[in-house]
Amino acid sequence: MAFETVRSDIAAIFERDPAVRSLPEIWLSYPGFHGVLIHRLTHRLWRARWRLLARMLSNVGRLFTGIEIHPAAKIGKGFFIDHGNGVVIGETAEIGDNVTLYHDVTLGGIAPAVDSASQVNVKRHPTLRDGVIIGSGAQVLGPIVIGENARVGANAVVLKDVPAGATVVGIPARVAMTRRDRDAHFEAYGTSRDEVPDPVARVIEGLLDQIESLQARVNKLEGTTVPERWKVPADNKD
Repeated sequence: MAFETVRSDIAAIFERDPAVRSLPEIWLSYPGFHGVLIHRLTHRLWRARWRLLARMLSNVGRLFTGIEIHPAAKIGKGFFIDHGNGVVIGETAEIGDNVTLYHDVTLGGIAPAVDSASQVNVKRHPTLRDGVIIGSGAQVLGPIVIGENARVGANAVVLKDVPAGATVVGIPARVAMTRRDRDAHFEAYGTSRDEVPDPVARVIEGLLDQIESLQARVNKLEGTTVPERWKVPADNKD
């Protein structure tokens, strides 16, 4: 557990949490920091093949912090779990540098095979690139990639790759904004300070506009005078 890595985790808290006031406060009262610190230790044990001990210490950390991180998960520098309770990070998850997760986030595993034995050493969990922010309650599932500086809104369910710089919301998650639509500043809970357009509502509005246009054309056609030669004589209507 390199000192530089722990220092970067502490710096991330000072940078992204306006509630923090001092270094002792982080060491004594931040369960997210405690959970990450324990994972840094258990990951080293896992790599050294002390895997039972790693799982035992990881479970102790979960009991004290409410955060479950598999010792095999790979996590970069500057990682911050805000609030922390309910976070689950699976075995084959990979997290880049300067990533932020909020409470109740799941980085879960989905694999196509039904037989669990065939899933050993298979990539089943997400990969989060540098600078990603995952809002509270979001579920990121499967061996997908969340691109660099992407944002996942609260309670979103992400089942497909997310492009770099995009903001996704909804169930299932859809792209609501791109990097061109927003500034590069830190966005708490993965939510922009500006109004984020609902991609589903946007599609529905487009359909309603098309229906209105078609209805106008139908009304116009129905109101057009029918030429005499097209009219059917009254005695031949049958």
